[in-house]
Amino acid sequence: MSSPTVPLPALTSGQTTPALASGQTTPTLHSLSPKSSDDSLKKEKLNNQIVTTNKSVEDGLEDIDGGWEGYLETPLPEKGERKLFRNLRHHIMNVYRRLFSIVFFVNMGVLISVAVRGATADYIGKIVIANIFVSVLIREEHVVNGLFFLFTAVPKSWPLWIRVFTARIYSLGGIHSGSAVAALMWLIYFTVQVSIDLRRHKASIPLAVITYMILAFLIIIISLAAPAWRRIHHDKFEMVHRFLGWTVTGLVWAQVILLIRDYKDPSVPLHVAMRHSAPFWLVVILTASIASSWTHLRKVKIQPEVLSNHAVRIHYEYSNAIPGTFSRVSYSPLTEWHSFATISIPGQKGFDHIISRVGDWTSKTIANPPEEIWVRGVPTAGIMNVVPLFNRVVVVATGSGIAPCAPHVYAKKTAIKLLWTSRNIRKTYGDRFVDSIMTAAPDAIIYDTDAHGKPDMVKLIHHVYKEFNAEAVCIISNQPLTQKVVYGLMARGVPAFGAVWDS
Repeated sequence: MSSPTVPLPALTSGQTTPALASGQTTPTLHSLSPKSSDDSLKKEKLNNQIVTTNKSVEDGLEDIDGGWEGYLETPLPEKGERKLFRNLRHHIMNVYRRLFSIVFFVNMGVLISVAVRGATADYIGKIVIANIFVSVLIREEHVVNGLFFLFTAVPKSWPLWIRVFTARIYSLGGIHSGSAVAALMWLIYFTVQVSIDLRRHKASIPLAVITYMILAFLIIIISLAAPAWRRIHHDKFEMVHRFLGWTVTGLVWAQVILLIRDYKDPSVPLHVAMRHSAPFWLVVILTASIASSWTHLRKVKIQPEVLSNHAVRIHYEYSNAIPGTFSRVSYSPLTEWHSFATISIPGQKGFDHIISRVGDWTSKTIANPPEEIWVRGVPTAGIMNVVPLFNRVVVVATGSGIAPCAPHVYAKKTAIKLLWTSRNIRKTYGDRFVDSIMTAAPDAIIYDTDAHGKPDMVKLIHHVYKEFNAEAVCIISNQPLTQKVVYGLMARGVPAFGAVWDS
């Protein structure tokens, strides 16, 4: 039987954990725990601790319905397939890279074919614009939400392999990057052809100059988007991507108009040629998709609640959000944006963010929460949007990764087994938030890493997956652990989903 959700009410100064309904017991956090004496247990307040059990670390995983004893002793199945094929399938050629490869190599096949036969700059230019169009449009928020809606609308009664396939929609960034790199290859070919036409007096000098500029800027944008550099210098990557992207968009407008002018039939007026030009309309739509997010730019009032020196909860009422989405916030709209998972509670207006300390911006927000903040765009679907595809799911969160998971716990539209590992959870995230999670998911497993160290996550998750008879596992954690868990489970035949860090 499911328990009612303990809502997080509107914030007021000095507010404490809401009282529980008559006859309702205080939610208990179940964890791996060492033996404790009765005297020490009596000294601990029920609402300010993780309640311990008289279990050893090896058999201490327990929920209210039964134990998860002996997960360390439970043998982990051997990885399937040969190592080379396994690594190729799950590491080297994951779904993101497969999508990238399909888009890129199809383009390269066409490019080689066109180059062998020969083509005009006008024809090559159309393919350049088409690739840029796909690269930009696939990232537009409404397009992303529409694709997620379509791919996650598959009934739960359909075969598991179909639902696992459609759940990979969160890897669509491979289409974005594949189209962008393909556009660069086509642009190089276009630049060569325009240079040849310039000498033959078919192309104008302005067209050639603008083409060289676009090529230079596109090389910079794509080079700085390399995962290794982007991870270390993410803010600089965002700045370059944004401002050079806008610059390239303006230059593409000029390029398309000059391309139409230089290669049109002399008897056809420019405005008529533009009206009948596919690249022109592609650029119109492309520009509108870039601008769409900024048409929702606004500064909104927020209700902050500092949970600890490590985390702050921020409540918004300017919009509602569905489970599995994220939204962007900023203090300086032109220079930086930060994305956080939305936490929505059924029946309540607005949504929350939980922001944990991971850098200068988050540290500033926790130490000095603002009363207003900039937002733009609409809440956009992310990895956790795939949860409703499955009948039974193990949802794994480490630390503040609980934020993307919480809306599904509250919504109760899917049978979920929550596994949350973190340091001193009540001290970090506050009684009110933790109690609401535990009341919505009273059988959740919570592992205090301060008390018990780091568990063998692959083994623990696999054990929970088997005991819960789940169809899939979704994990929200840091990049190394996510990749390790997803690979470790997928290699053993367990459908596992985690972020791909492609933005």
